[in-house]
Amino acid sequence: MLASFDPDSLQGDEELARIARFAAHLCDAPSASVSLVEAARQRFIASEGFEETETPRSTSFCATTMLGSEIFEVLDASVDQRFRDYALVTGASHLRYYVGAPLISREGASLGALCVTDTKAHSEPLTDVQREGLRVLAEAVMRRIETHREAGRTMAEIKLSAARVQFVLDSVPDIAWSAAPGGYFDYFNARWEKTTGLPRPQNVEDWRNVIHPDEYERTRAKFMAAVEKSEPFEDEWRMKQADGGYRYVLSRAVPSTHDPETARWYGTLTDIDDTYRISQERELLAGELAHRIKNIFSVIIGLITLHSQGDATQKAFGEILADNVRALSRAQDFALHIGDQSEENLQSLLAILMAPYGIPGSSAVTISGDDVPTGRRAATPLALTFHELATNSAKYGALSVANGKLSISIKRSADAVTIVWRESGGPQTKAPEDTGFGSRLIRMSIQNQLGGSIEHDWRSEGLHAELVLPLERLAQ
Repeated sequence: MLASFDPDSLQGDEELARIARFAAHLCDAPSASVSLVEAARQRFIASEGFEETETPRSTSFCATTMLGSEIFEVLDASVDQRFRDYALVTGASHLRYYVGAPLISREGASLGALCVTDTKAHSEPLTDVQREGLRVLAEAVMRRIETHREAGRTMAEIKLSAARVQFVLDSVPDIAWSAAPGGYFDYFNARWEKTTGLPRPQNVEDWRNVIHPDEYERTRAKFMAAVEKSEPFEDEWRMKQADGGYRYVLSRAVPSTHDPETARWYGTLTDIDDTYRISQERELLAGELAHRIKNIFSVIIGLITLHSQGDATQKAFGEILADNVRALSRAQDFALHIGDQSEENLQSLLAILMAPYGIPGSSAVTISGDDVPTGRRAATPLALTFHELATNSAKYGALSVANGKLSISIKRSADAVTIVWRESGGPQTKAPEDTGFGSRLIRMSIQNQLGGSIEHDWRSEGLHAELVLPLERLAQ
């Protein structure tokens, strides 16, 4: 018998019954059947005018038919030594005439026959037209069987695939769910019961039993807003566990279409409680670290100020050194907050570094251009560089007068970033006659630590400086 084919599923098939009916009419006989011959029996899965449902294979006419590839015909079985003692011939069925066309699969396997029978012997064999017609009908029977076989194979594959998907869904640590349009939740994987010990929710209100009371209304409103717009949903809340406690989960859901009326929803609940609490502990630790580092910087600045008093030269040097330490303190503030994605770019760092300069409430300093990722290691040399530029501008350049302006523009390319420093509206500038500590500090920071370059252009309207920094070094 064919793989993926269940004969029981075709028992009484209407299409095969119509073929049998026409076969009987074609052969001028009262009855016809589609028979499948098994190891010990012959089964009639569709018949016309034939009462039997099965017979032993040992007394099956069709078992003889399927031994060959051509139509097999018996005009009078009662006088045929091969069949005259068969129960169908001697018994109440009173079979006399038989003709069968073998049913052969595309793999060449003989399955049975499309047979036509009569209780009266026939004096003449089938005509060529009748024989050809019977062959065509037998081919139609096989097409029906093959179609059913393919459908069975496809269904078996679908069931196997569904079983595998279900196994995967039930094995993952996340809770997976789906909902029909209208907010009816129709599927949860096995993880739901294992995690919550609660019945599966059927609507949004049922989720009240599992979401922490302090967070239910907020996340419900957020989810319903996503449903109304058919937009992806994401939120964090505490989910009740089977032991009565609560754990933080990341709740995500996506719609199947952009139409709120027809969209199905597919979602997951991921346990993030351990990660969430570790993150809180790290934030607390980072805050304490930031506080202590700021205290250290304050102590250093205080010591510099204390030990530089009394001597004009030492005092001037102390002020410069204290200003540099303050710049490093601001850079450290930036580095400690880099975990916040909104602050890990060059514009944010420059805004922090330039905050002490210019006139409050004015637009003396403007920063514009591309977003460029900036890492912790790059923050320190950048702080020293721009602090030095800003200090010089506040003493001698555009930021030393009320109408002075400073613009900083950032342009990103494939592998580098160009920062242009433009001063205007200040006193006329000129290049310094000698290279002081500040210039050496800038070049050391830009060239040695960041692998970049800086060029100064002392224009009449103000300093124009251009810095080129490798993106790779800047992101470190």
